[in-house]
Amino acid sequence: MAQILGGVFTSHVPAIGAAIAKGLQQDPYWKPFFDGFLPVHDWLADQRPDVAIMFYNDHGLNFFLDKLPTFAVGAAPIYQNADEGWGLPLFRPCQGDAELSWHIIETLVANEFDVTTCQELLIDHSLSIPLELAWPDQQGSFPVRIVPIAINTVQHPLPSPKRALALGRAVHAAIESWQSDAKVVVFGTGGLSHQLDGERAGHMNPDYDKFCLDNLATNPDALTQHSSLDIVDLAGSQGIEILNWIAARGAMGDGVQEVSRNYHIPISNTAAATLLLQTEAAKVMA
Repeated sequence: MAQILGGVFTSHVPAIGAAIAKGLQQDPYWKPFFDGFLPVHDWLADQRPDVAIMFYNDHGLNFFLDKLPTFAVGAAPIYQNADEGWGLPLFRPCQGDAELSWHIIETLVANEFDVTTCQELLIDHSLSIPLELAWPDQQGSFPVRIVPIAINTVQHPLPSPKRALALGRAVHAAIESWQSDAKVVVFGTGGLSHQLDGERAGHMNPDYDKFCLDNLATNPDALTQHSSLDIVDLAGSQGIEILNWIAARGAMGDGVQEVSRNYHIPISNTAAATLLLQTEAAKVMA
């Protein structure tokens, strides 16, 4: 049986990718954010996961308003990074774990989640930047295989936080039933509170962000008390990316403990955060 070791939750702002490309990690503007990844680097080096389950949202690279699935799962052998319009340098490709992808897809469909299966999928900054943040100094491909799971955070009607948490819990069941000795880490990407356009451009809500950070480890169901529209009101139109965090937390199961937390405001008009959680399995292996 595969073991879930922990979860990494982080913002994926495109400006972070530009800062990485320019080597600005020690710049006074960026250092408080990048320093939040130092304990993540130590934890990953200690635990050495084999697979990363990535909950993210596509930014028009594969799906657009005319065709946008609520939930989509990648089942490709490799994922190439592509620029969806931000002008970022291309990041490293990622090896897929098609066997686990298909096991997750079959389990989700059996649990009545109507997912879109993607046997070819390009990845954008919302996947590549968190991976570059997690493993910044390694040459060649990343040291993990990935399973990308995209959640619609763009086109209304949006999935509810309750449904996102249920999706994550169904993924947890799939991982636990996977006949493998692989070690798994879960990623939730995006957010926290921010709005990039409209009359409320620049909106951030530290109180709501703290509520999410305080409850994600020990009481993720607390985050389902708000509807998706409530979250848009509280956290901004792009703050709804918290759905990715909620789903990722559901995939971790019970018995989760916070290891480290970093909150920095603002990064490119975004309340940026990094949170590291671990499970009992990680404590045994550490």
